[in-house]
Amino acid sequence: MTKQPGHPRHLPFAAVAFAAVLAAGGCAKSEDDAASEGTAGAQAQQQVAQSPAGTAGSTCTLKQFGGAAFDLKSSVVGFSQSEKEANPFRIAETKSIKDEAARLGISKLRVTNAQSQFSKQITDVQQLIAQGARLLVIAPLNSDGWEPVLRQAAAKKIPIITVDRKINASACRDYLTFIGSDFYQQGVRAADQMIKVLGGKGKVAILLGAPGNNVTTDRTNGFKDRMKEKAPGIRISFEQTAEFTREKGQQVTEQLVQSNPDINGVYAENDEMALGAVTALKGAGKKPGEVKIVSIDGTRGAVRSIVDGWLQAVIESNPRFGPLAFETARKFTAGEPIPEKVLISDREYTTANAKGSLGQAY
Repeated sequence: MTKQPGHPRHLPFAAVAFAAVLAAGGCAKSEDDAASEGTAGAQAQQQVAQSPAGTAGSTCTLKQFGGAAFDLKSSVVGFSQSEKEANPFRIAETKSIKDEAARLGISKLRVTNAQSQFSKQITDVQQLIAQGARLLVIAPLNSDGWEPVLRQAAAKKIPIITVDRKINASACRDYLTFIGSDFYQQGVRAADQMIKVLGGKGKVAILLGAPGNNVTTDRTNGFKDRMKEKAPGIRISFEQTAEFTREKGQQVTEQLVQSNPDINGVYAENDEMALGAVTALKGAGKKPGEVKIVSIDGTRGAVRSIVDGWLQAVIESNPRFGPLAFETARKFTAGEPIPEKVLISDREYTTANAKGSLGQAY
């Protein structure tokens, strides 16, 4: 688990990685949440970059990129959100970007939302470029298909920072850097938790995320590779995409319990699908913990479900990118080297810590 500092600290920027702890925006709380969180809920969990060993690759400077320095406060900055903000991850992510821009005095922040339509996201970003954006922060819906945007941005020397999902292109040439989690390791850690709660034996189903992006691919491969390596007694007997949505998670799990009534565990590649699975299991007459569920994200609803016994573990994927994204941009415009990827450290929620950690979930 990542140690949570009490306040932001800013350390020198290394050529291969951030070693900074940056304050991040919180997430709106319901009255019920606020009542249960206490003092811990007053501060959102901060993103922490991994050590240099966890952030490998080449670096990029403003001179190498070919652009000119610009003042963030007086420049148009574009943020492209990919998905409908019904998902707590997306709500917290957008809020973090907006909050940090406001804190820094960036008055020309332009925010778009593609509503889970990739063609709209491409159009959104092209419009941001046409509006004179000097910096683009993009949460990509898909990893492929960005060539039109990349060509236009490169022609105007606009740095692009991608957050939470990668795009299949070349850092420093096509875009500046990626900031996010190690998705493969998230899958590995989810497998470790599933092995633990099942005692190394049983049948497991996978609720796959949306196809066409690296998050789904890496979370799947990490989980399967770890299972092959560490748990020959666990068999993956079912896998189907539920597209990272709660509704599809419920629908797929309803099919699952009919076709595999003896399933022992469900690995959901995000919390929304896991919570949909909980609804389906309740409808099928299952009791809390009868089917072990492990997921990835760290939403408050999922962590609360651990407390209630429906989930057994959640691997965090921290969405509060605002401070780290804008600190990256500031250092880049100051001429400092930026790594091609900045990997953040994510904690785990389990039955041992979930109740006391509700205030750090989003």
